[in-house]
Amino acid sequence: MSERALREAVIDLDAITHNVATIRATVGTPHLMTVVKADGYGHGAVRVARAALAGGADWLGVVDAAEALPLREAGVTAPILTWLHAPEETFAAHAAADLDVGVNSRDELERAAAAGVRNVQVKVDTGLGRNGAEESTWGALFERAQQLEGAGGPRIRGLFSHLANAGPEADAAQRAAFERARAVAGSSGIDPELLHLAATEGALGRPEARYNLVRVGLGSYGLSPFAGVAAAELGLVPALELSAAIVSLKRVPAGSGVSYGHRYHTERETTLALVPLGYSDGIPRQASNRGPVLIGGETYRVCGTVAMDQFVVDIGDAAVSVGDRAVVFGDPTGGAPSATDWADAAGTINYEIVARLGHRVARRYLGGG
Repeated sequence: MSERALREAVIDLDAITHNVATIRATVGTPHLMTVVKADGYGHGAVRVARAALAGGADWLGVVDAAEALPLREAGVTAPILTWLHAPEETFAAHAAADLDVGVNSRDELERAAAAGVRNVQVKVDTGLGRNGAEESTWGALFERAQQLEGAGGPRIRGLFSHLANAGPEADAAQRAAFERARAVAGSSGIDPELLHLAATEGALGRPEARYNLVRVGLGSYGLSPFAGVAAAELGLVPALELSAAIVSLKRVPAGSGVSYGHRYHTERETTLALVPLGYSDGIPRQASNRGPVLIGGETYRVCGTVAMDQFVVDIGDAAVSVGDRAVVFGDPTGGAPSATDWADAAGTINYEIVARLGHRVARRYLGGG
């Protein structure tokens, strides 16, 4: 048997560097932010950050200080934006680590100023309906921001929002709202250095929404945001391959029930391969009887219900041995199923497939200089 980890995610850092460089060349914006929230979409935030910066990213994005501080502790000095904060957040840690604070309200602005934060970026809600200042509050918010900046408080470094990716008309309406926010800011004497509205889908599919910075999460990891468009068509390389060693092979007769609920019965005498990955490791239970798996150069389907720690594959009469690797997803140009294939099988999105990987899955890194 191999000495590789039983459950293993292999992350190609050179692929991340390539993806960032490819997207930056495509969009042509002066600035590009790689989003490394959720531990770099499950890839490992610190290593991803370094690989992204090597590819030309000049900003990093995370949700909060808890995600940003490990980057600073690892020696990452690039500017970092945070944008989702607890109601009681004092922003002292943000100030100490020289983080840009995305503020969504006057209350957050006041707390950031009181903490001594150097730079804030105002997030406005242009139609996504999540965080972001409501349009009715923009005038008062920008006026107060200008007052604080003039009195030696935080510099208003950026203005940003987020597309809902709800179609061309909705995106156009959001861009119009963003322009209104920009005009209101200007009437208050604020001219932000950074303007950003587009994430990966908008960056690649809506040139008019690029402004001077794009926030790239999914694309940095080599995954496509577009239905029916493979990553390779965008020049992107999936950076993560998930696999596990087969731990058991069992010959069973026709009509054998498999896993909880016997949602699968064998049609003939066959061999069942047991793969030690389950929903506690991030394998979606919704992909029971559907998820694709590459074993010995052939693609099979999960048979039966995905359990907490394991799933089963009906491999027929294939010549497979205990210890052989079962590849759950990776780069489809090499024959592996993709994260998108698993998302389709589970009725979800490829973002979720990579970001949900559990702590039992060992990470092994390739490349990265």
